[in-house]
Amino acid sequence: MTPKILKRKKIIQANYTVALFNKIDDIKNLGLSTKDISYVRHQIKNKKDCITINKHPNYIILQHHKADKNKDISLESLRKNGNDIVSLIKNNFDTNKILVVDGLFNKASFNAFIEGILLGNYSFSKYKTKKEGTEIKEINVFSKDYKEEDIKKISIIAESVYLSRDLVNEPVSELNAPAFAKRIEAFSKKANLKCDIFNKSKIESLKMGGILAVNKGSIDPPFFACLEWKPKKAKNKKPIVLVGKGIVYDTGGLNLKPGSSMENMKSDMGGAASVFAAIYAIAKLQTDVHVICLIPSTDNRPNGNAYVSGDVITMYDGSTVEVINTDAEGRMVLADALAYAKKYDPAVVIDVATLTGSADRAIGPHGVVAMHQKASSFMKTLKKSGDEVYERIAEFPFWPEYDETLKSDIADVKHMGGGYAGMITAGKFLARFTDYPFIHLDIAGPAFLDTSDSYRKKGATGIPTRLLIDFIEKSF
Repeated sequence: MTPKILKRKKIIQANYTVALFNKIDDIKNLGLSTKDISYVRHQIKNKKDCITINKHPNYIILQHHKADKNKDISLESLRKNGNDIVSLIKNNFDTNKILVVDGLFNKASFNAFIEGILLGNYSFSKYKTKKEGTEIKEINVFSKDYKEEDIKKISIIAESVYLSRDLVNEPVSELNAPAFAKRIEAFSKKANLKCDIFNKSKIESLKMGGILAVNKGSIDPPFFACLEWKPKKAKNKKPIVLVGKGIVYDTGGLNLKPGSSMENMKSDMGGAASVFAAIYAIAKLQTDVHVICLIPSTDNRPNGNAYVSGDVITMYDGSTVEVINTDAEGRMVLADALAYAKKYDPAVVIDVATLTGSADRAIGPHGVVAMHQKASSFMKTLKKSGDEVYERIAEFPFWPEYDETLKSDIADVKHMGGGYAGMITAGKFLARFTDYPFIHLDIAGPAFLDTSDSYRKKGATGIPTRLLIDFIEKSF
């Protein structure tokens, strides 16, 4: 659960007062003695940026920040500062409430600091019998420029990231496809989202062959979720459509994943979790942009009747696909969803998926691999949002030569290319099912981490939830 944030009109007494500052003058309203100020100066001189002063029974934690010339890097360092404060409090103190004081910073900087505290506070301890550390449950904010609407917005964004992380961190024993569908329905009601969940019979009637093929090895039925946020005075005549890969667990199917490669495959629905969390936030923020979210979901298992390499599958749009490897299942379910998206006459469609190991190998966990077709202006906005929220975009080429590797001898197309540029050929396969401005995001690298990276905790990161929210707000 995200901490509750309360705005204060004055500095209140608190066990732990956290102050962000650049100059000594910024913290003189904290009642520090001359000796304290001298100590702070000495620590800064020795390049100590996080300074703790014991005012028993109270503590003052001072975070010194010197802005970088690059605004985006400066904001990211403030998020990391916020996370460092959380780590300090959790590991050394016993409290669930803190006071955060704005040391005369601009709103964007203070917001980044608060965001780092909120995202750094996340933990997934649902199944632990003994809790580790202290969870911060309440944050009191004293700032002249930080308004109630700012608090509401940052709280909703943090809640949406927590939602995305929680969904991905859940084991498949708790969150199989039917359970995922129920979570979507429940959270849709909370946000007043229109929610239609297509069951297996409906999917069969629609002839969504990609989803049905991947589901053949599972004892659990698939679903296809259609979510919509349509405000009365939407700024866009055509909707933004988000499509998320919802493979709740991927064994690789009959092309079984080897060894430890299967260990974290509950994360293969990271795309679905992030697009759902994004539209959830957009609805709760009452954003005046029309957004639709499509989620095809199943697990991929090697049961007796599972689809196999060499199968030819007839997709929702009537085209035929030759299966090369059953472990490339994500593009099969996404293809049906992307073809279905045509009915909305969208302004742009963005699919998000933990799709290829090649994307992870190309840039690691430091950004999102992206390609686009007929969507250059939207891609420009997406890159800008990525830099600002620090969920950065690495755009790859989408040259026609890559289409050559998808030619099939027995079907309209193969669903995998050759031995190189796998992240691009996967995107090229998906693009065949589109006729609108299209952006493909491969989040295989940053979606799930083996070790924590500051406020991006070990396990699910929630990427690119914040990116999508910011992009949608900036697009029209």
